[in-house]
Amino acid sequence: MISKLRDVWLFVLLSLFMTAFGQPAERMVNIKVVPNHDSWVYKIGEKAKVKIMVFVNGSLLDKTEISYSISPDMMPPIAEGKKILKSGETELELGTMKTSGFLRCKVQAEVEGRKYEGMATVGFEPEKITPTVHYPEDFWEFWEKAKMEASKEPMNPKMTLMPERCTSKVNVYHVSFGNYSYASRIYGILCIPKAQGRYPAVLKLPGAGVRAYLGEVERAEKGVIILEIGIHGIPVNMEGPVYTNLYMGALRNYHSFNLDDRDRYYYKRVYMGCVRAIDFLYSLPEFDGENLGTFGGSQGGALSIITAALDNRVKGLVSYYPALCDMVGYLHGRAGGWPHFLKDEKNRTSARIYTASYYDVVNFARQIKVPGFYTFGYNDTTCPPTSVYSAYNVIKAPKTLVLAQNTGHYAYPEQTSKAWKWMMDLLKVNNK
Repeated sequence: MISKLRDVWLFVLLSLFMTAFGQPAERMVNIKVVPNHDSWVYKIGEKAKVKIMVFVNGSLLDKTEISYSISPDMMPPIAEGKKILKSGETELELGTMKTSGFLRCKVQAEVEGRKYEGMATVGFEPEKITPTVHYPEDFWEFWEKAKMEASKEPMNPKMTLMPERCTSKVNVYHVSFGNYSYASRIYGILCIPKAQGRYPAVLKLPGAGVRAYLGEVERAEKGVIILEIGIHGIPVNMEGPVYTNLYMGALRNYHSFNLDDRDRYYYKRVYMGCVRAIDFLYSLPEFDGENLGTFGGSQGGALSIITAALDNRVKGLVSYYPALCDMVGYLHGRAGGWPHFLKDEKNRTSARIYTASYYDVVNFARQIKVPGFYTFGYNDTTCPPTSVYSAYNVIKAPKTLVLAQNTGHYAYPEQTSKAWKWMMDLLKVNNK
C-alpha cells in the first residue's frame, strides 16, 4: 500500500513538473509529423501537407499501419483514416482553412502491442487571430478597486533564513507577506545576493498545481534578486506529500472555485497576490527601486502578463505559453485557453462567462506597455496556440517571439536560455 501511494505521489509530481517546463522523454518508437513548410505556417486557402515517418531506434519502420485524424485546434476531427507506410514514410494532405487558425494532425501507430502518437499543428496566418472574449466596460475600474482594497491590508512581511540552501554568494529565505484580505498571505522563496549593493529583481510566477519551490539560487548569483512565489496562501517549503494531498483534495480544481462570482473567484486573490509581491520586493533595501521584471510559464506565463498590466512598476516580462487566454473560445467553435472549464457545455452559464471576462489574459494584454519575451509551440494542447495568439496579437508593446513549433506544453533548454538572457539584458545584469 505504501509503495502504491509513493508511486501515485511521484506520478503527480512528475505531471506537475511536466505542466510547468518539463520536456517529454524520448521513446524507442518515435513518430515524426513534418509539415512541408519549415515555418509550419500557411496562407489562408493554401493547402498544407505533412510527411509522416515512424522511427524505431532511429531507423525508419517499414510497412507499418498508421491511423490519423485532422482537426482544427482542440476541435472534433474533420477527417480520419489509415495508411500503410512505404519505406517507413508517407505523405498526407491536411487541406486548408478559410479563416486564421490552426489545423492539427494526430498520428498513431501500434508497435509490438504498444501505441505511440505524434502530431503536427500548422497555422494559417495566425497573426490575424482575434480574441472572442468580451471586454467589460468597467474592467480596469474593477481591478483598480481591488488593488486599492488590497493596499489597505498590512504587509507584515516575515523572512526566515534557510542556511541549508544559502551559498557563498546568495542568501535564501522562506518569506511571506499579507495579501488581499485579512489573514491571507503569499509565500515564496527569496534569493538575495550577499554582496553589499542594490540589485534589480525578478518576480518568478508559478505554473499550475500545488508544490514546494526551491528558488533561483544559481541565477541570483549573477547579481539579481529573485522572488519565486506560490499562489495558494500556504508555505512553500513543506514535504512533498502535503502538496499532493492538497492538490488531490482541498485544492483540487482550484482554478474553478467560485467561478460564478467575479468578486469571489479564486484568481482574484491570486492576481492581487502578484501585485503584493511587487510591493514586497520594493520594500527590500537591497532592491535598486527601478529594474524589475516578471517571469513565468503556463499559469505563470499568464500571471507574468497580468502582473505587468496591473502594475506599472514592472519594466518587462517573460511569458511561456500563457494559460487563461481567450477562455470563451469554445463558445465560438474554436480553442479556448487552460483551464478549459468552458469546453463543457454544462459549465457555460452566464455568470461563469461573465466572470471569465474579468480574468482573461487577453483583456490584460491590451494594457501591456513594456517589452516582453514570448515563447510557445504549436503542438500545445494545454495552452493551445489559438488561445495564445488571441492574447499575443493584441499586445502593442515591443515583442520578442521565439517559436518552437513542434513543442507541446514544455520548453526546450534553448528557449529557457534565451528567455533568461533576454530578462538579464533588460535588467542590465551580467549574464555570463
